[in-house]
Amino acid sequence: MAAGPPHPLLGYLLDGAEGRFPPADGGVTVVPALPGGLECSVAFTGHAVVATALPAGDVHAQQPDGFGGSLAPDFLRWLAGPRGWIDVVDATLTRGGTGGEPRLRPLDDAGDHPRVRHAMELRARVRVFGDGRGLVTLAEGLAGRTELSLELHRPDDGGRGRGRSLIADALTLVPEGEPVFAAVSPGNARSLRAFLAVGFTPIGSEVLIRPDRSRG
Repeated sequence: MAAGPPHPLLGYLLDGAEGRFPPADGGVTVVPALPGGLECSVAFTGHAVVATALPAGDVHAQQPDGFGGSLAPDFLRWLAGPRGWIDVVDATLTRGGTGGEPRLRPLDDAGDHPRVRHAMELRARVRVFGDGRGLVTLAEGLAGRTELSLELHRPDDGGRGRGRSLIADALTLVPEGEPVFAAVSPGNARSLRAFLAVGFTPIGSEVLIRPDRSRG
C-alpha cells in the first residue's frame, strides 16, 4: 500500500531543523489530528501549530497564542477534554544523523522495558538498540519524524559521559544529514545537557494529547 501524504506538521518540523520558522506573529495554525488518535500543540518562537480534530474556529475561539498560550494548562485541558490524557511539555531538539558503521546492536528482547513500551504506545516502527550503557529507541514519531529516545541502565553521574556517548553512537543509525528529533523534558537537565553536548539544537516545545471529549 502506498504511503499517504505527509502530515502538515512534519513540514514545520523539518523546516525548523533547517533553521526556517513560521513568522513570529503570535499566531496559531491549526492542522488535522495526528494518526492513532493523538493530537498535539507545538510552539515555535512566536507561533504555534495545533494538530487536532476540532474545528479551527473552535480552537481560535479559545484565544491561544504563539507566545506561550498554546501550551497554557487551561488551553491544553480544553483541547484534551475532561478525561483526555496530556503528556508533559518537552523541548523539541534536532540535529542530523551521522551515518557510517552502526555502533549499536539491535535488541530484540527489550519489548517489556518501560521505555520501549512507552515508545510503542506513541510511535510507529519502533526499533530498539543498545549495549552495556543503556538502550535507544528509534521510531517514526510525531507527524512521522524520525525520533530518538534513550535510557541509561544506571543514572549518569555527570562525569563519565555515558549518556553523551550513547546518543552519539545512536546517531550512526540515522543516515548522514537526515534530521532526527528528540523530545526532552526541560526539567531533566542531565539529559538535556547530554543532547545539547552532541550537537542537538532546540527549535521549540511540544506536548502530546490523547483526547477524550466524552461528557458525563
